[in-house]
Amino acid sequence: MPSRLKVLINYEDISLAIDRLAAEITRDYKGKRPLLIGILKGSFMFMADLVRHIDTPLEIDFVKLSSYGSGTESSGKIRALTRLSAKIKGRHVIVIEDIVDTGLTTGFLMEYLRKKKPASLKLCALTEKPARHKVPVHIDYLGFKVPDKFIVGYGIDWNEKYRYLPDICYIE
Repeated sequence: MPSRLKVLINYEDISLAIDRLAAEITRDYKGKRPLLIGILKGSFMFMADLVRHIDTPLEIDFVKLSSYGSGTESSGKIRALTRLSAKIKGRHVIVIEDIVDTGLTTGFLMEYLRKKKPASLKLCALTEKPARHKVPVHIDYLGFKVPDKFIVGYGIDWNEKYRYLPDICYIE
């Protein structure tokens, strides 16, 4: 895979989007103590920055799912690598995702959580690639729509590389 990187979204624009998303979540969940569930590993940077800007009490948990392996195309087979520790029933739950690509992984998790009977269930994604969707996924809080390019940086990786980049880049 070529390693020529081009900045798609710079850190300053990411920070502005996080401020906007945090304000929307703060407004919508005032007095509700939502449970934010981050999908590891990609969402960790986004979720950490987002949580620091949400101005209402909340709880966090993480789940680790996989559909990629070491390639650049989703295998379509979702595997749960870790399980949630928090109870979901009757809770206001917000799933935090780095990217909604095909929608298979996110759709799998949202359906799994719906079966646990939360009081409400919403999705917050930093990025979305609408051109790649294989299943419909409703995103309640969205940072950016991105083109159909393989993106890395700001927690998003390719085969465990490039997570450390402060910007979201695409590989040429």
